[in-house]
This record gives sequence, C-alpha cells and structure tokens, in this order.
Amino acid sequence: MKRLYGTIIFLFAFLIFAFFYTGHNETVAKNKIPKVGVLQLMSHPALDQINKGLDDTLKKHGYINGKNIKIEFQNAQGDQSNLRTISKQFVQDNVDVAVGIATPSVQSLKNATSTIPIVMGAVTDPKGFGIIPSNTKPGGNITGVSDQAPLDSQLKLIKEIMPDLKNIGIIYTSSDMSATTEMKKMKKIATKQGMNVSVSSISNVNDLDQVSTSLSQKVQAIFVPTDNTVASGMKLLSSIAAKRGVPVFPAATTMVSDGGLATYGLSQYELGEQTGEDVVKILRGKGKPATMPVTFIKKGHLILNEKQAQKLNITFPESVIKRAQKEGKIIK
Repeated sequence: MKRLYGTIIFLFAFLIFAFFYTGHNETVAKNKIPKVGVLQLMSHPALDQINKGLDDTLKKHGYINGKNIKIEFQNAQGDQSNLRTISKQFVQDNVDVAVGIATPSVQSLKNATSTIPIVMGAVTDPKGFGIIPSNTKPGGNITGVSDQAPLDSQLKLIKEIMPDLKNIGIIYTSSDMSATTEMKKMKKIATKQGMNVSVSSISNVNDLDQVSTSLSQKVQAIFVPTDNTVASGMKLLSSIAAKRGVPVFPAATTMVSDGGLATYGLSQYELGEQTGEDVVKILRGKGKPATMPVTFIKKGHLILNEKQAQKLNITFPESVIKRAQKEGKIIK
C-alpha cells in the first residue's frame, strides 16, 4: 500500500512539474523576440532606400528594433567573402528571417541555408538566375520582390526627350546578373526600333572613367540598367558624359539625383516596403516562402533632372513635364 501511495504521489508531482514546465516553455516561446538578419551588398542610394523602406514598414506594423524585434543589419561593402561570412553568421544566430538586398546577397544566403526563410529585397529575374524554380510558386525557403525595370517605357521616354536619337550606348558591370539581363533586353528592344546600340562593360568602378569616356565619344545618349557598381559611380559617369553633351538615362530613380537626366523607373523605397510586407507576413505565420509568389512592381515613376537638362542644353517636352508633375518628380 505504501508503495502504491508513493507511486501516486510521484505521478502527481510529475504531472504538476510537466504542467508548469510546458506552460513556462509556451510563455517563453510566446515572448520570444524575433530576429531578422538584413544583408546589404554595398552602400549606395538605391540599396539604402530599399533598406529604409524595409525598416519603415516593420515600424508601421509595430516592430521596433530593440524592443519587440532584433534587426541585425550587415553591409558586405561589395566583398564576396564578407557576404559568405555574414550569411553563415545569420545561420549561426538562427535568425527567423533573412533579407538579401541585391542579387549577390540573396545568392549568398541561399548557399548558407535551405531552411531559414529568405526574402529577396530586389532581384531582377529570380527564376532566370536559378534562385527559385518558379516566380509564382517558389517551392522552397525563398521569396521576395523583383526590381525588373520597365524597359519599354524607359526607351519610350528617352525617345520622347530625344526624338532624333539614333545611337545609344549601354554601360553595365559584366559580373552583375541583373545588369547583364537588362542590358540584353534593352539592346534587343532598341535594335528592333532601328537604333544603333553600343555596349560597354566594366569589371569594377575603377574602370568607369576610361570606359565611359570612350563610350560617350560615339553615342548620343547612355542607358544604365539596374547596376549596383555603376550606381556607386553614377556622379563620375554623368560628369564625364556631360562634357560631351551626352545625357545618361538610368534605370533606378535614385540615380537621377546623381546626374541622370531622366527615368521611368521603379521606386527603390517601394521595393523595400514590399520586402517588409513579406517579412511581416512570414513573422506572423501568415505565409511561407514556398507558397508566396514573387512580387513584380509594374508601376514606374517619372523622374526628371531639370538641373542636368540645363547643363546639357536639353529642353524637356511639355507633355513629359506635365506627366512628371502629376505622377513623379522634377529635380530642380
């Protein structure tokens, strides 16, 4: 009988312990502060705007860094070894969501983990680059936002501003997959419209001076695709081209502020906002990357640089000015 009583007491004590232990674990899990790792390829206005859009969206949804979320932001400074090291660190830290700003960042995170959710903060062609098998049904741990520029609309704008344009140049970074993809598409579009297209590539920003000088001597205008390296040297490029009276039309809206003449491009800030929405959805358990389609933002913004136009002695058509006033921005 004593043995029976002892067994009953033991079972009762075990059940009480199990109840409180389980309750404690549930409380800890419920109160767990989520961790988000943000890996940005390098510093320049376009990528910085994506990160700002991400931060602002998280705040809009009530996530305050250091209070109810831990955001670990890391900048790789354009270095591949840094990308690998930071990606591995995010995995070791067991972040709840990893965000890659720019294609190399996403590729590095993909190589580091197949389980932690990854959100792409602007990758031009995720499926084409082999990052995911499908843009509509990613099927793995990666989803996010594409920054595919509206190239048809951009060329149409260039021709509106320069109706006599016959020779156009394209400058891009040969190792940048997004830039290479857009270069090929723009070359095809422009060639179909009867233009002569001259293409020049750079390996790094140190090549920009010589290459842009050579290119600006044989074209009437230069187009720059979504290119992180050229974006970091945009002021130099626009300055060199301007000496020969050649305007530069960039794909990214932020590059107009650095000397580009005009663009009909995507807002980098809006790309960041959509990236943030995806992160929030995953954190709140309302979506999984495998079934979250990649977002393609189709609406562009018309940005004109009036100050640069004056330097180049170019007059914007009145129709273009009115559209910019209505649906975009004019930099004076």
